[in-house]
Amino acid sequence: MDDMIICRCEEVSLKDIKETADQYEASAREVKLRTRAGMGYCGGRTCRPAVDKVLEDITGEKPSDQIPLKVQPPVRPVTLATLGGQTEDE
Repeated sequence: MDDMIICRCEEVSLKDIKETADQYEASAREVKLRTRAGMGYCGGRTCRPAVDKVLEDITGEKPSDQIPLKVQPPVRPVTLATLGGQTEDE
């Protein structure tokens, strides 16, 4: 179960989050900053609830009790073709 990916964009697993929390005795916010969970392409829109729940279970802190990391969409929408390195003409 520790191999379960919590944040797909940054490929952060449950194991990564647990190890970071234990190693650094980190708060929920610090774990997010150290692992980059919730900071990928989606800006946390996909994984934020899962990341917050896991961190609450591990650290005992509700991430909403701290200064939150905001969910922010990309500055400019990008097509999947562009991300894949293909031009739209192909």
